[in-house]
Amino acid sequence: MARVTFKIWRGDKQAGEFKEYNTEVSEGMVVLDAVHQIQAESANDLACRWNCKAGKCGSCSAEINGMPRLMCMTRLNDMNLDEPVSIEPMRAFPVMKDLVTDVSWNYRVKKKIKPFKPRLPDNDDGSWNMQQQDVERVQEFRKCIECFLCQDVCHVLRDHHKHDEFIGPRYFVYNAALEMHPLDEEDRLADLKKSQGIGYCNITKCCTKVCPENITITDNAIIPLKERVVDEFYDPLTKLFRIFKPRK
Repeated sequence: MARVTFKIWRGDKQAGEFKEYNTEVSEGMVVLDAVHQIQAESANDLACRWNCKAGKCGSCSAEINGMPRLMCMTRLNDMNLDEPVSIEPMRAFPVMKDLVTDVSWNYRVKKKIKPFKPRLPDNDDGSWNMQQQDVERVQEFRKCIECFLCQDVCHVLRDHHKHDEFIGPRYFVYNAALEMHPLDEEDRLADLKKSQGIGYCNITKCCTKVCPENITITDNAIIPLKERVVDEFYDPLTKLFRIFKPRK
């Protein structure tokens, strides 16, 4: 057992500040355990969003010592507890109260992305012919738990606030899951280039680093989408002959 100091951001969309709390922590505790203990002992009005406590719902996203992380998956044993542990809400989204942010913008973005549009069946029995490697390619993207940590760490949203022009890593992953699906025939490249702002991404891989599901966001989703946009709109040879080139 050890007594640890936590600096937790308290406030709402109007104003706020860090307040210090001290609590006993034991081996095996995660940051969310400490927050719950602080709620029980000295701050029962502290707002904190959580659900599964197993790293699968994405609800308890926050910034711990300045790094976007899931509170339920951040072990105190792995941190320097000789110094105060800071916990604050995600900076890329508006604060509602304390550690809770308004992430509804993400769901509005998702509604604007063209949905899955399957091509006609290849066979008379209504089935399609697909390569197994094409099926497996998109499975990684389905692991996303929509914790929005990748959105929070992205400097385009976090620092430059380009929410009206940029959809963020999470929705490039969603686009990739659709664009790379072997049955999909919808065209989303013009949207990616114009309204969704894929050109703003400078592939620093910060989104990949914070993903709790270890999705290779930059290399497997964003870069291939960028390549498709370049082929479609900037490569002179591809632009000349794209009418004869299969889209998928």
